[in-house]
Amino acid sequence: MNFSNFLDFSGESGSACYHFPVPITDTSPAAQALQLDIQRAMSGEQRLLAAYEMSLFARELSRERIGHEHPEWPETRIARELLRLAFLPAPLPACLNELS
Repeated sequence: MNFSNFLDFSGESGSACYHFPVPITDTSPAAQALQLDIQRAMSGEQRLLAAYEMSLFARELSRERIGHEHPEWPETRIARELLRLAFLPAPLPACLNELS
């Protein structure tokens, strides 16, 4: 198993701080096989729609986490933080920095 793409706690690329003898997953091999069969049976359009829905769900989870951590922030500030996280580590594009 190769962990060279993981970041250590300092944020630097390189070897992971922990090496796991098995993949990190909460899915049983039987469930994983079934999931793969279902995905293979899906059309390209269906897979794209599923990926889009998962992306929206992940964004909503992030939005809720940020709102929970910063209840005093208005919705515009939460949206800006979502954009910052999406573009991390690069700075936000100039046109998005001007949002208020």
